Amino acid sequence: MRDTKLLWMVAVLTLLVTAHNVDHLIRDGVSLPLLIVVGVIYALIGVTLWLYWNNRVGVRYFTVAAVLGFAFGWFGHFSPFTDQPPAYILGAYRSSIAGWLALSALCAIMLTLAAVALYCSYHWAHQRSRRT
Repeated sequence: MRDTKLLWMVAVLTLLVTAHNVDHLIRDGVSLPLLIVVGVIYALIGVTLWLYWNNRVGVRYFTVAAVLGFAFGWFGHFSPFTDQPPAYILGAYRSSIAGWLALSALCAIMLTLAAVALYCSYHWAHQRSRRT
């Protein structure tokens, strides 16, 4: 049985990722590495939804995918090793509103990934406790 809350969270996450990708295209322009990363992200989302829809994966898969996505976002924008921290995103736009919208989309992605990870890990643990 499909979890509609989880599917809604994935839909919201996909919209936020799209907004963030548009932000990258505006800030960085079109480049082959960016197109590859964007293509891989949408391929992963599509394959994940197809696998879920066909009952091949469940909450354990979503837990791991959300944690890995969160780590990817953290290393890409919040770690000390990134070249595009929040201050860079804010400063990349002439309008402070545009910069804050771009940063808000990124923060919303991170919060949504954390919510998916927590939601799915709870259900994963609940499934495991029912088996024992």
